[in-house]
Amino acid sequence: MSSKKRFKSWLVFTVCLALAVSVLSGCQSAGNSRESGPSSAPEQSSFKAGTYTGEAEGKDGTVKVEVTMEEPDQIKDIQIVSQTETEGLGDAALEKIKEQILQNQTLAVDAVSGASKSSEAMLTAVEKAVQQAGGDLTALKSGGVAKAGEGKTEKLQADVVVVGAGASGVSAAVTAADKGAKVIIVEKTGVIGGASNLSWAGKFYNSSAAVENGIKVNVEQEIADWIANNHWRVDAAAIRQYVTKSGETYDWLKSKGYVTTFLNFAGEQLHVLPAYDTREQTLRKMLAASVEKNGGQVITETTAKELMTDASGAVVGVKAAKADGTTLEISAKSVVMATGGYAGNKEMVKEAFGFEGVNGGLGQNIGEGLKMSWAVGAKVPDNFGGQMLHQTLARATSGLKKEYSSFEASYPLMLSYLPTLMNVGPSGARFRDEAATLTSVAAANTSAFNGPYHLVIVSKSQLDALEAKGMNGVKAPGLPGMPPEFYADFSDKFKLDTPWTNVEQVFESMVKNGGGYKGDTIGELAQNAGMDAEVFKEAFDNYTVATKTGVDTDFGKAKQYLVPMGEGPYYAIIAEINNLGSVGGLLVNPKFQVLGEGRVPIKGLYAVGLESEGVLFNDTYVGNGVGIGYSFTSGRLGGESAAAGALGK
Repeated sequence: MSSKKRFKSWLVFTVCLALAVSVLSGCQSAGNSRESGPSSAPEQSSFKAGTYTGEAEGKDGTVKVEVTMEEPDQIKDIQIVSQTETEGLGDAALEKIKEQILQNQTLAVDAVSGASKSSEAMLTAVEKAVQQAGGDLTALKSGGVAKAGEGKTEKLQADVVVVGAGASGVSAAVTAADKGAKVIIVEKTGVIGGASNLSWAGKFYNSSAAVENGIKVNVEQEIADWIANNHWRVDAAAIRQYVTKSGETYDWLKSKGYVTTFLNFAGEQLHVLPAYDTREQTLRKMLAASVEKNGGQVITETTAKELMTDASGAVVGVKAAKADGTTLEISAKSVVMATGGYAGNKEMVKEAFGFEGVNGGLGQNIGEGLKMSWAVGAKVPDNFGGQMLHQTLARATSGLKKEYSSFEASYPLMLSYLPTLMNVGPSGARFRDEAATLTSVAAANTSAFNGPYHLVIVSKSQLDALEAKGMNGVKAPGLPGMPPEFYADFSDKFKLDTPWTNVEQVFESMVKNGGGYKGDTIGELAQNAGMDAEVFKEAFDNYTVATKTGVDTDFGKAKQYLVPMGEGPYYAIIAEINNLGSVGGLLVNPKFQVLGEGRVPIKGLYAVGLESEGVLFNDTYVGNGVGIGYSFTSGRLGGESAAAGALGK
């Protein structure tokens, strides 16, 4: 056959085949209106009205929604079926995103300030539901939400402007108003209280409550030890001021209706904050009774963008952006920065400190306050970079809670706090005496110094012992030192002698969900976990010898904590460190004035809270309750100084 004839035959065959496929496709479409996997921009013929479910991961868990559609480019209704986002912030963001989608019929909605992960989860979940319906995503993603204030500028005037309404910002605003200043406080989110809404307790040295309970700290010894423990690379005057004046803060808060409860925490003077669901409302009442009563304003959902300065370089106000697009220009004689640091900015944290763990603080704290202050000449401290590393987390926990009870889902987490198990870094090398797990700050910093996570090694023999005798089976010296909120919903089972159930099943799920690794042998575990096989084998062999002899020649772990590993298979729990916030970024003097080059105060600029806390520590936070105690105390004292500066007193 000639090539021309062969080509003609092939062409006829191809055309016939195409026609046949076309006919069959048409028959199939006529008989099945639901498509299994619509593309992001499906044909309108694939749309089917109805109610569809979508879900996505938010900051604190899965956000699940039901979306009702009657037309391809119109969303009739959205119901939030389930979510576990932060109360007052994340959950409020979900509702706001829902409202904007329905009102504007668009998915081109801006994330809510301070709740970007929750906002993105809501948008993603709705988009997935629209995809299932075969909706017109192209149409729904076009346009956007028009901002009523776009292009408008509003000018305000005050004696004192406070940027940030967390514990330190509210305290500064209230005391400044009480001293006679007209105060405007701006907050980027819709929530008042910041990290204090999540905190447990603060330290107020020698408060009236502590003294009444017979606990009194030797102030001079405390100050001397603090300075020495930080290698003398601290501001001794700042430490003295906090230790000697924080007790007054307890009484001041009490007088304002924010009542804390004294707790003798193994000799430490801690003060448990009020019930979680009362805190924000109490702080709002404090602002109303002082700031608003004195003619000031509380402006939320407004983000500070730039500090205003005069020809001499003095700070004379703040430019900010409201949620509706309006630009605010607030003139003032004193500006107090209380924006909570930069722990929510993972790139900034990694660059400054090398930390790649979990941000357990607030996502909105991304460093704007520091950058605005640096832009007008504030000095970057020599010890810049410190973080508040404070708790150990197990990566598996949130995923396991979808399948098991909170108690069972917390098995890997609880083991991460026990000194009787072997801990190794990402390479497979053992890196500490595991007794460091008994102290939260020691546990956090020893881990973070060795990589973005560490691995807790546990054997099948040890899992069997846990199933038979609970944590007594692995000779736990005491209950895991986890924060109370970690075990609040299973406190009845949080005992050393409570037998664990479904242990192997839980750990198999941990591995399946990416929260850990498994190996039938040590070598296989090393391979699956990405460890160096030789490094891990040497560490494991040395540890085995130590458990047999009772002598840990590598790290000196006490004999009672050297518990034999037993037989495999072996599991490796991925343990990560929780960063509660950054520490420092601005140098301040005892009046909380921000210092520039040469350590000379920048006129009109003050800082309180975490951004000023670097004067207390060398390179990282150490302490229980100091963060929140200092936030309230620095805010109280800094607000007084800012008012005095503004009023010429």
